[in-house]
Amino acid sequence: MLSIVVPVLNEADSLPELHRQASAACQALARPIELIFVDDGSTDGSWKAIQALAAADHRVRGIRFRRNFGKSAAITAGVRAARGELLLTLDADLQDDPAEIPRFLEKLDEGYDVVNGWKRERRDPWHKVYPSRVFNALVGRMTGLRLHDHNCGIKLARAEVWREIRIYGELHRFIPVLAHARGFRVTEIPVRHRARQYGASKFGAGRFQRGFLDLLTVTFLTGFGQRPQHLLGGLGLMCAGLGATGLGYLGLQWVLMNVFHALPEEAIGARPLLQYSSVLLLLGAQVLSLGFLAELIVANTNQVEQGFSVSESIPPESSEAAAGKAD
Repeated sequence: MLSIVVPVLNEADSLPELHRQASAACQALARPIELIFVDDGSTDGSWKAIQALAAADHRVRGIRFRRNFGKSAAITAGVRAARGELLLTLDADLQDDPAEIPRFLEKLDEGYDVVNGWKRERRDPWHKVYPSRVFNALVGRMTGLRLHDHNCGIKLARAEVWREIRIYGELHRFIPVLAHARGFRVTEIPVRHRARQYGASKFGAGRFQRGFLDLLTVTFLTGFGQRPQHLLGGLGLMCAGLGATGLGYLGLQWVLMNVFHALPEEAIGARPLLQYSSVLLLLGAQVLSLGFLAELIVANTNQVEQGFSVSESIPPESSEAAAGKAD
């Protein structure tokens, strides 16, 4: 089965057309499909549109959040509800063409685990296109996975990939990176990108700052998530080593001045090097301590559940099933 997960935020106008195009694209596929629409706190009637689609098509399922929790939470909720062996994410704004779905399946059959879209010719304003290119180049340089469009909304992956990666906050931008870090085979294919016809973009200028901070987080998680002391300990040893070297140099000078009288006497306590070296030594000890605490957390703490709250689902989830998931 192919499960198509669609995060929705105020996209009521585009949902019927998205459903029509996705159904047409999957009509020739020799596999069952399901479409899971996750309403991420919409206020424009998107949930009513999802209800209408579910009433007309048994393959449509819906999840409604009590408020807006973000795209990562919406994708996670859809993935958890999905029953398919293959999961495809698709934005609800119709900028990505559902007709590309068969091409994604063909590429996955070549032996890949994740197929990411690449908007080669973007139909977006220049102030979104050029920063995105810089960001994608930076992500490739820092993580080792070089893709043209890490944050493309359409991507296909096997169910085991989604089970092994955990996204929260705004880490949906780095799904290919997180999968690559787990050893899955990741590739990309060019996709057709269309101009926005309905609604408005949900991302403002603040996404650049948040994206860079998330990139630092992902770089740390993928490189040192299971061995944080290798990073923190290295920084701590470097700081402590510089501090100890400075203090050792001053101590040697004090001995030469006051014991052997080989140097003219000078007040050691007034030198800036003493303050700098002392601070570096203390900083190194603190960073090493943080590294040990991080190692204890990694060794003894279970992963925290994603923080979102579902108010309704289509079809309704039974209390027994909900209790089983809670257990």
